[in-house]
Amino acid sequence: MKLIKSRVVHHAVTMAPPRIIISDGGKVDENKERGNWSSGIEFLLSCLSYAVGLGNIWRFPYLCYRNGGGAFLIPYTIMLIFVGLPLFFLELAFGQFASEGPITIWKIAPLFQGLGYAMVLMSFLVGIYYNMILAWSLFYLFSSFTSQLPWSSCENWWNTNACRKFDTKNCTAHNGTVLANGTCILRQMVSNEEWSVLSNSTDNTKMASDEYFHNFVLDLTEGLHDLGNIKWQLALCLLACWILLFFCLVRGVKSIGKVVYFTALFPYVVLVILLIRGATLDGAYDGVMFYLTPEWHRLKEAKVWADAAMQIFFSLSPCWGGLITLASYNRFHNNCFRDSLVITFGNCATSFFAGFVIFSIVGFMAHELGVPVSEVAAQGAGLAFIAYPEAVARLPVSPLWSFLFFFMLMTLGMGTQFTLIETVVTTIVDTWPNRLRRNKHYVLGLCCTTMFLCGLVICTEGGMYVLQLLDNYCASFSALLIGIIEVVVIGWIYGIDRFLDDIKVMLGQYPFHYQYWRLIWKILTPLSIVAVLVLNVYYFIFL
Repeated sequence: MKLIKSRVVHHAVTMAPPRIIISDGGKVDENKERGNWSSGIEFLLSCLSYAVGLGNIWRFPYLCYRNGGGAFLIPYTIMLIFVGLPLFFLELAFGQFASEGPITIWKIAPLFQGLGYAMVLMSFLVGIYYNMILAWSLFYLFSSFTSQLPWSSCENWWNTNACRKFDTKNCTAHNGTVLANGTCILRQMVSNEEWSVLSNSTDNTKMASDEYFHNFVLDLTEGLHDLGNIKWQLALCLLACWILLFFCLVRGVKSIGKVVYFTALFPYVVLVILLIRGATLDGAYDGVMFYLTPEWHRLKEAKVWADAAMQIFFSLSPCWGGLITLASYNRFHNNCFRDSLVITFGNCATSFFAGFVIFSIVGFMAHELGVPVSEVAAQGAGLAFIAYPEAVARLPVSPLWSFLFFFMLMTLGMGTQFTLIETVVTTIVDTWPNRLRRNKHYVLGLCCTTMFLCGLVICTEGGMYVLQLLDNYCASFSALLIGIIEVVVIGWIYGIDRFLDDIKVMLGQYPFHYQYWRLIWKILTPLSIVAVLVLNVYYFIFL
């Protein structure tokens, strides 16, 4: 039986619920034109897979120890409540009610349709370099199929005299440093000037995994001005990642919904395995305590609060258009409020749990090298492709642990990448639905091909500089600006009371508590984002 929902009567432009078909069995798509998720659990896992990504593994643990250890959880939780959860719930409800992509959905305020274009452009650019990180992971995955990991020694053609060829533990334990030729120089053997030169010399600080990543995998040039040649091995890995993405997305949400059962759940299996293994290693306790020990005085620093808010944006990924896209395929009466709570708190719990896994291994590495944990801890590519590979190379059956770790990175990254690409494709199809909806797979193929060709510049010998440039500027200040404008448009121009009425139409009741959400969307969230933006601009300019 067809049922056309009537518009909620308001005094200005109002979102209209989509044309739906009600089926007792729940197997027929309500939205016949765009389709729906096959089940609510597929949507939940897709959002979780999108939110839980590489940032949970290689960014949150580092920020936690850098900003006061366990004390960092206080500003992180506060920012989750006042920024992360409100934006996440807002975008899920917005997309679910309208069943529109990030651009066409802004018909509620046509003057601000540029917000949608900004979201899609950000997802497009992030999708280009994010897949390059997956290509690196795939490269390391293939390199793990060997009896001895290639970065476990300094006897390779890509190694230099800076590579640590000898066990430095006994030397550093006695406050010494090891030269490139293996000689141990103790502090009392040289003058202060000579010691300063020796201890700060980069010639004594290169690990085998460091040289493998920079000299072999990347063959890194001196700077952005010298991109060099394309590394064909990386180009092939990048092509393989795009082909895999195409086949996973070719049927839209129907195929994504099946794949996310693996990409959302498998990383947790690997994290548990790695935690059990890491907890049995020497030095693991020191690493975990370094990660958790609170430094309460750090809460007085504005930078700590700014980092907490930025991590919420990196982790939950609001304002990128992905949440609106995923929610637009929901059934009209899906409980998006419950989903928001489960995903946001589940994502943050994953980040916290991942810290135990990472720092148990980092503590082991510090024990092996005879150095403080602070000299081993790293974030980003430094953690994933230097510190962690160096640690697993020292474990028994090291290829197995290497394979598990990089396979986990692949699945984590794929879950996020699915939504980034689906956001771009859905936006294009929704803009010209009559021409493109039946040929969505061609649009997907064209997008994957275009983004692969754009990504070839990152496959060059200087491509790491391009990736860092994109990573630093594509999804930081832009996400904050989009977040401010988005919440102001919905809260003040469209009207927060009207928006809450729309949510009531979907859920059958207002989210608890009505006045709480009214206050947080109109005042607290916008002010919080403005404060974070000002702090980040201040630190960017003056520090």
